[in-house]
Parts: sequence; C-alpha cells; structure tokens
Amino acid sequence: MRTLYLSLIALFLAACSGNPVVEINTDKGTIIIEVYEDKAPKSAADFLIYVDEGRYDGQGFYRSVTAASDQKNMGMEIVQGGRYDLVRRTEYVPHESTAQTGLTHHDGAVSIARDAPGTGNAAYFFISVGDNKMLDAGGERTPDGEGFAVFGQVTKGMDVVRAIQAGQTRPQGNGVLPPNQLLTQPVTILSAKRK
Repeated sequence: MRTLYLSLIALFLAACSGNPVVEINTDKGTIIIEVYEDKAPKSAADFLIYVDEGRYDGQGFYRSVTAASDQKNMGMEIVQGGRYDLVRRTEYVPHESTAQTGLTHHDGAVSIARDAPGTGNAAYFFISVGDNKMLDAGGERTPDGEGFAVFGQVTKGMDVVRAIQAGQTRPQGNGVLPPNQLLTQPVTILSAKRK
C-alpha cells in the first residue's frame, strides 16, 4: 500500500511540474519517466524526439552493470538502453552537466551516455540503480570530470529496472562494451510514448 501511495505522489508531483512524462513499455514491464524539460532542456528535447518519432519502439535495454561487473571498480550500477544498433538519429547534444542542472545520479536518475562532453545523444541512455554520485560533475568516473547529463527520473517501475539489471550477461564484450555487461537476452522496448 505504501509503494502505491508513494508512486501516486511521484506521478502527482510530475504532473504539477509541467514536465513531460514518458511511459516505456518493455517485455519485462512498464517504466514511467519524468523528463526534466525545465532543468535539462537540450537532453530532454533529444530524448523526446526519439519518443515522439517511435525510434525506441522495437529497440531496448542491452547493458547491465553491477558493482561486480564495473570494470573501473567504482561500484557503478546502471542499465543502459536505447537503440540496439547504437546509431544516433539526431545530432550530438551539448553537455548539460549536473553542476549546471543541479540534478544528481541517485536511484532512478536517467542520463545521456557519452564519450567526451558534447558527444552524447539520446540514442543511448542509462538509468542509475542506487546512488552513483561518481557519475556527477566532479565525480571520478570520467577523466574530464564533467560527469554525465541527467535529464529524467524514473517515477514508477524501478522494480522493472532492477529485473533488467539482474539479467544474465555474456562473459565476452563486443569491442565497445566490456565483458560481463551485455545482456544475453536484451529487454525489448515494445513502445515508448508520452502519457
């Protein structure tokens, strides 16, 4: 009952903020995300292009990182998804650091994946499982210290995110992602749409 109550409060607060809410239906369940158009407008806009154009439909979540499989031994825990082909359909997004937005990588935070600052795109995004402060600006995860750009928050469906993270991974990498992080059975996004 308490979980239902907290979920209703989160949805109410998202509705009051005026920010868009996106429903991602996967073959493991539904994830609801508040998209922070007010705090991270460029990253949020890019994500919403992929949603509105149906570019996530039939794609999904393909990467699971746990503290044990984190190659940098920092305890990072995330699931990553977007387009299986990793091909971006829009331009790179200017980096909106957490120092700029005031957001942080706590449980359920949704961020743009990137290499150097300004090379991120909503074709590939990730969801924090637990607190991952090392991914914030000033954190030690990136050599440039700029961290990753949070642009949303899971308001319902973290049980689904954790189920994705618990999936079996392949012992080998793929040349882009390291060993023990690629899901043996990727989780398909059936649809992603605004609520």
